[in-house]
Amino acid sequence: MVKEELAPPPGGERVRFEPLEADPAPPPPQERSLVEDVSALFEDGKTYAQAELNFQKTRATFAMDRGKKVAMYGAVAGTLAFVALIALAVGLIIALTPLISAWGATAVVVGVLLIGAAILGMMAYSRVKEIMNAFSNKNEAS
Repeated sequence: MVKEELAPPPGGERVRFEPLEADPAPPPPQERSLVEDVSALFEDGKTYAQAELNFQKTRATFAMDRGKKVAMYGAVAGTLAFVALIALAVGLIIALTPLISAWGATAVVVGVLLIGAAILGMMAYSRVKEIMNAFSNKNEAS
């Protein structure tokens, strides 16, 4: 073994380092039979399957919890948006009443809302038709 000597730090003593001895060789592997190997493989498979099942259960519980909250927040947001649209319609009727009378203001606001609903309904219907065409047998190549 070779000993190395380093220069001492300022105001310090010399330090000697000896190289580490090599790790001893690992013990020879124990011989196992094929039956033991298959048994160990089966047990590892059972452990893996149980861990995967527990993971999927936890994941499903998490998704259900978040899904309930999404539904609740979405319902409240939709309700608030609906109330805001009603308030806007009432406000428009009140604002237009001095200009074209109460009945005229009501007719204009309701007419504009019905036109908007018709346009959005036609857009939704065209999207539904696209989806139905995508799944119909007419477009399949023979």
